[in-house]
Amino acid sequence: MPNLRVLIVDDHEAVRKGVAGILESRGDIEVVGEGSNGEEAVRKAKELNPDLIIMDFTMPVLDGLEAARRILKVSPEMPILMFSMHQMDALTEAVKLAGARGFVTKGESAENLLRAVDRVVQKEPFFVLVS
Repeated sequence: MPNLRVLIVDDHEAVRKGVAGILESRGDIEVVGEGSNGEEAVRKAKELNPDLIIMDFTMPVLDGLEAARRILKVSPEMPILMFSMHQMDALTEAVKLAGARGFVTKGESAENLLRAVDRVVQKEPFFVLVS
């Protein structure tokens, strides 16, 4: 029985579907919505009130950082896990400054993505280490 409600926002449908498949394979996670840009993220976060938002950093219309800022202005306790294909210290710092609780790269294993989800919803930070 799913009990963690997740919104996934990424401008690539294949990525959204892949992440949804990983999450829902666990059984206690339900993807309640998807979006393809930051503007949709803000709107759907308000409409759906998910338990977690997994959001891409680079998107059209409104990027993930600005979307996170807007969502957190209205819902300061909303757990946001940012993800990107890029991995660099400056990006990790920008994500932290925007208020997201975690950051993972799209190249992470399914196991690490699920670990990040668990940590972020428990109000613990989860940031990939850049080597």
